[in-house]
Amino acid sequence: MRNTAERQRRFDALARQYANDLYRYALWLCGDPTQSHDLVQETFLRAWRALDSLKEQKAAKGWLITILRREHARGFERKSLPTTDIDDVVIADDGEMAPDDQAEVHLLRQEIAKLPQKYREPLLLQVIGGYSCEEISEQLGLSKSAVMTQLFRAREKLKAVLNASDGTTSNVHELS
Repeated sequence: MRNTAERQRRFDALARQYANDLYRYALWLCGDPTQSHDLVQETFLRAWRALDSLKEQKAAKGWLITILRREHARGFERKSLPTTDIDDVVIADDGEMAPDDQAEVHLLRQEIAKLPQKYREPLLLQVIGGYSCEEISEQLGLSKSAVMTQLFRAREKLKAVLNASDGTTSNVHELS
């Protein structure tokens, strides 16, 4: 009984600590709030079943992100899921922004969504997930230099679009 209580405590701590990060990442992956909630729930269900395989507590976030990514991929294997235009996704923002800033953020999100998957995914893992290049390379099964190249190219593509739209690159530098 004590083992079950300890397992439950450990799982609850993981869920509290990483649920928001997993949801944000899932929302970027699929663009649908309902599907994102489902992905997070399925991630935690699989995590519960495999909790004993998590040996290092420091690796928990990466472990959960990997489960989420695989679950997202499984969704495409099982069936064709409906998609939502990223422009229709509303994410609550805590602070009020000036209209110009809102337009810049909207443009930046729109252009990130247009990036090819091989550039978008490492960028999102770094910007939203806070992962280092080494951690991203482990997550995606790529070399560190490949990740660095993809991150560089993603930023260059965003710079080109933002320069063409208004001549500034301030938001791109914030992605670093």
